Amino acid sequence: MEFHEAKRLTPEGQQKVAFVDIDETICFYPGKRRYDLSEPDYDNIAKINKMFDEGWKIIYWTARGSVSGKDYRNHTLTQLNSWGCKFHELKGGN
Repeated sequence: MEFHEAKRLTPEGQQKVAFVDIDETICFYPGKRRYDLSEPDYDNIAKINKMFDEGWKIIYWTARGSVSGKDYRNHTLTQLNSWGCKFHELKGGN
């Protein structure tokens, strides 16, 4: 097998991309781990929004629904928007 050598930094002129996990990164749980009970971490959201403003492509990533088979996409999009998250895409789930 031949492996590709990755470069450490994004080449000049190309948009940088950040994949950001949602749970335990921009939101946390006070007790039960239920998505409707998640509480946003506005400090972490502000850091990611700053990257968006600086030209990074922000892709939020989640495994929500991957075990249960439930589709949490609309709920998650509603949360991201209500928390003021700036992003380009949401990926993951079931």
